[in-house]
Amino acid sequence: MTNQQEEANLAQTAQEDITMDQLFAQQEEMHQKLNKREIVNVTVVQISQDNVLVDTGDKKEGLIPVSDFEGKALPLVGSEVQAVLVRKGSDERHSVLSHKKAAEALGWDECKKAYEAKERVKGSVTECVKGGYKVDINGVSGFMPLSLSELHPAYKHYLPKGAKIKAVIVEFSKEKQKLIVSRRQVLEEDESVRRAQVLSEVKEGEILRVVVSKVGKDNLYLRFHGIEGVVTLENIAWKDPQAILANYRRGQRIKAKLLSINGEKGSIVFGIKQLFLNPAELLKKRYAYMTTAKGVITKVTPEGTEVELGGKNKTKGFIRMEEYARDFEPKEGDAVSATVIGVDAANFTVNLSSKRFDQVQNRKVVAQYLKEAPRPTLGQLLQNALDESEEEEEAPAPKPARKVEACGIKKPEAKAQEVKPEEAKTETAPAEENKEEATGEAK
Repeated sequence: MTNQQEEANLAQTAQEDITMDQLFAQQEEMHQKLNKREIVNVTVVQISQDNVLVDTGDKKEGLIPVSDFEGKALPLVGSEVQAVLVRKGSDERHSVLSHKKAAEALGWDECKKAYEAKERVKGSVTECVKGGYKVDINGVSGFMPLSLSELHPAYKHYLPKGAKIKAVIVEFSKEKQKLIVSRRQVLEEDESVRRAQVLSEVKEGEILRVVVSKVGKDNLYLRFHGIEGVVTLENIAWKDPQAILANYRRGQRIKAKLLSINGEKGSIVFGIKQLFLNPAELLKKRYAYMTTAKGVITKVTPEGTEVELGGKNKTKGFIRMEEYARDFEPKEGDAVSATVIGVDAANFTVNLSSKRFDQVQNRKVVAQYLKEAPRPTLGQLLQNALDESEEEEEAPAPKPARKVEACGIKKPEAKAQEVKPEEAKTETAPAEENKEEATGEAK
């Protein structure tokens, strides 16, 4: 035998000796823990119909009732399970151990850590009882009230037996064996995270597909990806919102416009009328300011006159008393023409004025008159008469007419000729001669 072989044999022998020593030490440690009712890990050696046989280091195996594994899969032969001593055995009888109590003891420790750290725990529903559920949390039997089982207040059991849940421990007392958990808190936390994610993906002003969740007296509630929003009465429709609200049904799928988002509260406000044009804007385009509208008087009130304007939609018009013309006497059924002075967006009514209509018509008459040849005004006539009287005063007085003319004998008109100076002298001489002859005869 070589030196290497000898060394290998010595090492193997030493390892076997150490292993046996460790084995005895482990058995002694297990016996001490079992006697102190501490939790130990035991190995499964056999499984019968009622019991699971485990190795406790004694001559006889220990027994764990199969009922301790209710709701769980039975362990496999050779695997280790946790257990605590319930009754010590002897050479003639088996020791009785409990896996359920061991799990419960460990569960209390884990639950205490989770409660102090405010961490979530996993569990399962073991029984539906009055007012809530019995749940198993890490081997500990706890209680979950109905009010803490759902996101919204629950009045009946919705979770079946065996349902897996996530919860938060809200009350803990190992001494009083009291453990109360809340699934609702977990659901609210998850819902808050989901809401924030959903709301971060949409913007105000977007048109979304929603589902009607509730029809209230003055509000319509809509659900978008599990988030409930509201439509106030004023945002239901432009006209007759109360009547339109009554036509909606729960579960109905519609479109709505996202008006506002409150990130802190996680609430949203929708609008439906915003999907359609405002009738007031259409009226403003159809009935422009200072245009003429024709209609029929339908009602006369102390405040004014209601008019039905032409068109398919039978638009309503209204003439207030202060907009009456002087000679305007409204009667039901009479046709009327008036001037548009505005649109009442709240009542979708066209405001009219017969006074303005008369003023416009008078301006048209004056404008037509001014297009014709201008006539003299009264001032101009007086001024002309004054000018003529002044001209007459400044003109010279006329010469008196000859008697011959007064007798009706007209004087022959002399021809207007130019007389030269020389000719004037020659003509004067014969006149003087005739004068002398006439004088001699007289003598």
